[in-house]
Amino acid sequence: MKTMRGSTIIMGLVIALILTGTSGCTKSVVRSQTSGTPASQVSKPKQGAWISVKRGDTLYGLARDNGITVSDLAAWNGIQPPYTIYPGQRIRLYPGSGSGTASAGAARSAGSSSSTSSASSSSVTGASTVKAPINSGFAWRWPTAGTVVGNYVADDATRQGIDIAGSDGQPVVATADGVVVYSGAGLVGYGELIIVKHDNNWLSAYGHNRRRLASEGQSVKAGQQIAEMGRTGTSREMLHFEIRYQGKPVDPLLYLPKR
Repeated sequence: MKTMRGSTIIMGLVIALILTGTSGCTKSVVRSQTSGTPASQVSKPKQGAWISVKRGDTLYGLARDNGITVSDLAAWNGIQPPYTIYPGQRIRLYPGSGSGTASAGAARSAGSSSSTSSASSSSVTGASTVKAPINSGFAWRWPTAGTVVGNYVADDATRQGIDIAGSDGQPVVATADGVVVYSGAGLVGYGELIIVKHDNNWLSAYGHNRRRLASEGQSVKAGQQIAEMGRTGTSREMLHFEIRYQGKPVDPLLYLPKR
């Protein structure tokens, strides 16, 4: 993977868990060879058809089951990488004008139990970010030891998180309690990636790992090891770490404790 810094991320997709960029992601997003949907597949739109996301669904699975490429399904619904979706969200199975708006609104509605804020009122286009959202209500912790070698830059699709340099195999831990909603290597540019959902508004992403130690659906505690640092998808041993609020990237350094 090219470094996130030098490439453009289509972060307009999510978790299918999921929800979102590392210091080196490439423009295209494809499924891994084991995920079942070839990158060359031609989508077969279903005009007028929508589906409602159920618990456990992923954008990859929905795309595969409906004969649509992940990139097309994400684009039609305005979903940013890492392609996070939520139970109750409605997904359009065909292209249409302003196709991202309805899905983005549904995601915000499903992902927030509180009244809307200036951040949640904007559509999820991948370009807009939230610089200082409301307090998460829980304490964040550093996901690994090491030096920050890449910083978050607002509105830069190639710098949606921070990069922490370290050594091969060093522990990568969950930054807060949550549930693993993605564990795989299907997003080009992220290498071996894990995404943890902390509640309906917050999630964190951990990319470029050497080995993933947590599986989808697994509950994890803050400080629990979930991966080993590596260099998959990048040119050096490092962790690409993101924090996202309602699907939008925020600066992790605003939330992690000072050190």
